[in-house]
Amino acid sequence: MDWFPLYNSLRIAAVSTVIIFFVGIFAAYYIAKTPPLVKGVLDVILTLPLVLPPTVVGWLLLRLLGPKRPVGLFFLETFGIKLTMNWWSAIFATTVVIFPLMYRTARGAFESFDMTLAYSAKTLGLSNTYIFWRIRMPYCRQGILAGTVLAFARALGEYGATSMICGYTPGRTATISTTVYQLWRTNQDGEAMKWVLVNMAISFVVLLAVNLLEKKPAKRGTGGQ
Repeated sequence: MDWFPLYNSLRIAAVSTVIIFFVGIFAAYYIAKTPPLVKGVLDVILTLPLVLPPTVVGWLLLRLLGPKRPVGLFFLETFGIKLTMNWWSAIFATTVVIFPLMYRTARGAFESFDMTLAYSAKTLGLSNTYIFWRIRMPYCRQGILAGTVLAFARALGEYGATSMICGYTPGRTATISTTVYQLWRTNQDGEAMKWVLVNMAISFVVLLAVNLLEKKPAKRGTGGQ
């Protein structure tokens, strides 16, 4: 059994998750502080990939990154780099698709933050950077970690946009999802089932981790010890 699709899917999911972790937190932190009208408009724009069909996302990326399109043509002529039909091309697709998951989860966590903690820290002369990393992030860590794990799982199983922007080449661009489709298409149901089981096992572990991260710590009683 060729394990390249698993390896390729894991590295694509890992890279895209690292990207959206920082970009999603940055966007959630600053957008949460904007006026309601601005926040509403930005929410719609940034959450749109979550409700669009993945094939539509893939088509839009091809219109932007294809070798005959503005961005793709610039990179091809300037650096000799083709932005599509490579294994790392899938990172563009998965990053766009999973970004809303991280953004929405992080924004919800930041909005539940008790601002009196930040105000108290400022009275002690602590900087905004210190407050963010040492107070706000630890306070919101459960929601942020849950969003990160969920986004990783979504990236691992992404098919529509990925198949359009990087295609399917065994040993080069194949992922778990594209491999399952190709095996089914060529009537290799037994091999396809193996990859389905692999994907289901990984998804089970990821969802279990999300449930554990979302559990609230038990409140201590107010009585004596």
